[in-house]
Amino acid sequence: MTQQINNQIFAFTKQFTDSAFKAQALALKGLETVAELQLKALEQQSKVSAEFVAEALETRDVNGLRSLWEKGTSLSRDNAERSVAVSQEILAITQKTAESLNALVQEQRQAANEAVAAPIAAAKKAAAK
Repeated sequence: MTQQINNQIFAFTKQFTDSAFKAQALALKGLETVAELQLKALEQQSKVSAEFVAEALETRDVNGLRSLWEKGTSLSRDNAERSVAVSQEILAITQKTAESLNALVQEQRQAANEAVAAPIAAAKKAAAK
């Protein structure tokens, strides 16, 4: 009897740790993708901003300032659009990760239900004989 309980506990623990490992891998993959997107966006924004600052330092007259003003507003708009696009991609990645984790939980729940139902069915079968 004790051996049977130990086997069931061991099987459940193994199943739980496998599922936890898969969940961790999914979460880390999602985080890695999000971090990569954010770093690319930051790199692009820094590059464009550095070019703008370099151009601002070279401006010497009023026409240059006027041109610089227009480029500054364009830069702000482009940065805002880029931020929105990256946020949408991050949201999509997060949603996909959450769906994968939900599927993993459903698999875990189904396996637990089957693990509980199997010994009960076997006991009923043995009692009927």
